[in-house]
Amino acid sequence: MNNKDKFDLYAQTLREWSEKMNLVAPSTLTDIETRHFADSAQLANVLPNDVSIIDLGSGAGFPGVVLAILGYNVTCIESIGKKAAFLNEVKNKLALNNLTIFHGRVEDFIQKTPVNAGKTVFTARAFAPLIKILDYVAKTKCRLFLLKGRDIESEINIAKTKYKFDYDLIKSETGDGFITIIQNIR
Repeated sequence: MNNKDKFDLYAQTLREWSEKMNLVAPSTLTDIETRHFADSAQLANVLPNDVSIIDLGSGAGFPGVVLAILGYNVTCIESIGKKAAFLNEVKNKLALNNLTIFHGRVEDFIQKTPVNAGKTVFTARAFAPLIKILDYVAKTKCRLFLLKGRDIESEINIAKTKYKFDYDLIKSETGDGFITIIQNIR
């Protein structure tokens, strides 16, 4: 199955499951390709090729599943059972052997799983404010590649009251938000 077929099957599965549960805003189901797939895929333009990805609060799989389809090794963390079941369904239907689903809380995963800061990065989209994300992952010293909204400067200012870090903001190709890269967290 090529990537186009995988994305088509992913979209079909998302629409089917969304009839039963709230995975994404219903208004976005008419434009899954741009609103969710292209938005998530733009991270591939800035991610190093040789990293493993831990996707925080994966929900319907954005950006984690999209990045797995594009070839990255991804672990999706999802605490809600129905959403984890959806992610497992997508993993199996798309035969994504490079995708792992962790059904549990982010803090439990971080506590139990050693990560290599040089080879592991975190991603998230519509997960939590930056300061909360840093509370979860700061001790790992891993870089963060986040899809954030237009209010990211405010989130950065709040996070800087507790943490020091370097950051880059790259204008989103698909909306009015930003790809936010956080590194050198201390």
